[in-house]
Amino acid sequence: MTHIVMSPLEFMQRLAALVPRPRLNLIRFHCVLAPNTKLRSQITPGEKVNKSGPSDATDDAPHSSASACISWECLLKRVFDIDMEHCPHCGANMKIITAILESSAITQILGQLGLPTRGTPHSPALADDSCESI
Repeated sequence: MTHIVMSPLEFMQRLAALVPRPRLNLIRFHCVLAPNTKLRSQITPGEKVNKSGPSDATDDAPHSSASACISWECLLKRVFDIDMEHCPHCGANMKIITAILESSAITQILGQLGLPTRGTPHSPALADDSCESI
């Protein structure tokens, strides 16, 4: 059998099942390369840890952990391409002093600055009647 005959709706369902969820890591590692495997540190490049050998000067250096936190500045640069470490006007160093998460406070601040307090409205998706006849 070389062909599959299906309705347009069934085709769209099968096609939609292949689309990954947003922000999903598309690379999966298994076996020795899996994230929590005990042997991963022995085969991946990086600093080799020799527990039986004598301690040397590198023991004083802080070890990087796999669960190290990424700063807000780096996350904003990575996701939105916003450089929060340097002022866009003068180039001086900046730092985040607070993050406002309450919507009422955000609305009040934007209102005082004369900026829109609501997002751009999105139009609803257009209905396609071609699939309903099936």
